Amino acid sequence: MFAPRFSRVLLKSASRGAPQCLRQRPLQALGRNAISHQLQQLRYQQSSTRANFVKLWKSQPFSVTTALLIIMAGAGAILYANYIYHDYIIGAFHQFPDPVAKQMRKALFYTNVSLEPKNAVKYYREALRVADEIGMDPFSNEVIGIKIQLAALMEKVHQYQKAIDILEIVKSDNLKWMDIVGNKPGNEGRRTKVLLYTVRVSVKLGDLYSNEYVLEREKAEECLIWAVETVTREQQRREKEGVKPDEGEWATDEEHGGALETLAHHYEELNTHYLAAPLFLQALTKSSPKNCHTTVLMNNLATSLAQQVPPPTPGQPPASRAEYVSNARAWAERALAVAEMITPPNRTEECDIGCATAIINLGNFAMMDGNIAEARKRFEEGRSLAEAIGFKEGVEGANESLRQLKSK
Repeated sequence: MFAPRFSRVLLKSASRGAPQCLRQRPLQALGRNAISHQLQQLRYQQSSTRANFVKLWKSQPFSVTTALLIIMAGAGAILYANYIYHDYIIGAFHQFPDPVAKQMRKALFYTNVSLEPKNAVKYYREALRVADEIGMDPFSNEVIGIKIQLAALMEKVHQYQKAIDILEIVKSDNLKWMDIVGNKPGNEGRRTKVLLYTVRVSVKLGDLYSNEYVLEREKAEECLIWAVETVTREQQRREKEGVKPDEGEWATDEEHGGALETLAHHYEELNTHYLAAPLFLQALTKSSPKNCHTTVLMNNLATSLAQQVPPPTPGQPPASRAEYVSNARAWAERALAVAEMITPPNRTEECDIGCATAIINLGNFAMMDGNIAEARKRFEEGRSLAEAIGFKEGVEGANESLRQLKSK
């Protein structure tokens, strides 16, 4: 019913003009330094070389063209080889012992460069075997990371159940470690890392269980609730007791908010918006007002409020539909206001897309109130902006809403 989950920018009244949603990219003037004598000589040499090339091409066009293609292909091969070397031979493996890094380079090559799942799995397993042989900590970031890379490969090739199985093993092993040795003196730092990794794995499991090819909603909810409760409980413990020596940092506000938001989207998909809205609101408290994602959360909260059908509360009169729509409109307008204040370098494309979404959502709220003229104005404005920024889903959403108006 509503446009996609993005947000942004201030909507002003018609008398004040359209919202300034799009990022401004200042033009940079070119320098006007005098051309030196050496540059004049270089230009002369280039002109002479160009003239000789033209003469050669006219006399041997096919040979010259073939030679150019070969040179370009060779240059491309060299550049690609350098890219592979720096990304898969040198980079990203400095924390692994050489024997493990060797296997991981091969595994990632067959994952990201030349997709061959069978070979990739072979080398991920070999990396884990070697890591065990040389005594690497099985609960280190590096070893857990290998397992997560393997799960990511399974997801990439649409083997979702295998990805789930791998991550469930990681989560189970981590929790066993936590129960047995996690709280022993001297393990404070490791406990934080393992617990945080387990939270991230649980959030990903929630995402995979929600996948349209898996659709195990109860398991998805279980994983997401566990992640949210664990992050919140650990944060509260630290606030109450203080951070112990060597514990290290816990989840960032962004990670905490991300877990809350993922659970909110889960409830949104189940059409239980009365559960989604409070989670979007909590996630909003973790997001900076200078971050474009803040307006995304405001838009999500707005759409969730507009679709509220909460169960009755004993002893309390239910809120009216008009009240929910009014609150939704207020959050959408606030999303636009916040987004207009965000400027580069903090401003991203997410702001522009969110602006179009918020305007279209305001049209939907107007349509709910029966204000057809206002709804049409918003839909047309949102569509125009969506077209300007290449936001295809926004254009389609606005067009669909305009078609609904015609049928009324």
